[in-house]
Amino acid sequence: MLTEETFRLLRELVRDHSGILLDDDSRSIVERRLSGRLRVHNLDNFRDYYRYLLYDGKRDEELSAVMDLLTVNETYFFREKRQLQAFREEILPELREKRRDVRRMRVWSAGCSTGEEAYTIAMLISESGLFEGWDIEVLGSDINRRVLQTARRGVYRRNSFRATSDYHLQKYFEPVPEGCYRVKDDVRRLVTFCYINLLDPGRSGFLGRMDVIFCRNVLIYFDIPSRRKVVQGLYDALNDGGYLLLGHAESLMNITTAFTLRHLKHDLVYQRPEAGVALCQRG
Repeated sequence: MLTEETFRLLRELVRDHSGILLDDDSRSIVERRLSGRLRVHNLDNFRDYYRYLLYDGKRDEELSAVMDLLTVNETYFFREKRQLQAFREEILPELREKRRDVRRMRVWSAGCSTGEEAYTIAMLISESGLFEGWDIEVLGSDINRRVLQTARRGVYRRNSFRATSDYHLQKYFEPVPEGCYRVKDDVRRLVTFCYINLLDPGRSGFLGRMDVIFCRNVLIYFDIPSRRKVVQGLYDALNDGGYLLLGHAESLMNITTAFTLRHLKHDLVYQRPEAGVALCQRG
């Protein structure tokens, strides 16, 4: 049984490791999802499991397993169409002009889950026809290693296509056995997936600068201090003038004043100011 005291200790450990905030009502969910890990390690109770997570030499591997079990991953292709329309019709043409000398563009899907968002971004870039001969990279990252395996495989069931038109399904996917569809190779070549904990600035610092970052429906799982730390990392990862796209239920209010809020025709997005145009005030 997971006692209230041990649940509190586990909750603080998960928060410190990942920034994810488990609410008071999630104790039964944590107990159910992690009980199998006690059997794996031949532990008698959750208190011993907590000590294992603190002190064992393989604690990092086990914390990764905990993240796989506790994080929820609900996504599908072409999610939040108005934002994608703003990306396709306004942001991409702007980046085409801004980056025409270097002919390189990088987009990061942070918290990509099973990969549908990252592949959607690659499809929109490809379909725009604006970047022929460019060096294009779409990076998808997540803290859940299990969903990253699905993303790399690129095979999806019908539930992932609830917002996908027949046109896009036929153009960018090929049918495979058991009623699934596989992302075609010309799209897969544009996308790379990797494990990243957004609270680890050292790890994300190796990624280099991005032109656009999608971080949709991720910040809602963090407490305020963790949100500020994550957003600072995203700001640092953007090129001057680069864009940050959040979920429609999220905002940077009370988090930071470093970004400019851009009112595009189809959506509101955040932008890192151009160098020399505005002073960045970090909150």
